Amino acid sequence: MAEQHSRAQQQQMQAHPTDPIKSLVPQNVPSKSQILAVVTLFPVGGALLCLAGLTLVGTLIGLAVATPVFLLFSPVLVPAALTIALAVTGILTSGAFGITALSSLSWMINYMRRMRGTAGEQMEHAKRRVQESAAGQMGPRTGQKDATPTTRMLL
Repeated sequence: MAEQHSRAQQQQMQAHPTDPIKSLVPQNVPSKSQILAVVTLFPVGGALLCLAGLTLVGTLIGLAVATPVFLLFSPVLVPAALTIALAVTGILTSGAFGITALSSLSWMINYMRRMRGTAGEQMEHAKRRVQESAAGQMGPRTGQKDATPTTRMLL
């Protein structure tokens, strides 16, 4: 039984020996636009890679030349760089605080403008309620218990 199974596998392998390789190769063919894109982008990518290499080499040469100069002038350059960095940080921080303050003031002014309309309405409503309650309390003292609220306000 095992021999028959191994023979069947060998016959399948002999019939299609390229099947495992065919599974690695894509079955669909690339389109003309895809081929054109690869043909166009391959030289562009190569040129950019060459430029990146030249830039790296130039940077390393410049660093090799500038390192002794930096070492000689470091007692002057380091404090100067720190001073400039602190000045730039102070200016940027001042600007950030100024923008924050202006935006906060703008928000508060807009909030107050919105509240002025609603606060005025609330004050008018409160005044009416006080007048109504005062008129309601004055009605029993004057002996006019059945007067309407509008006539109470007139009293």
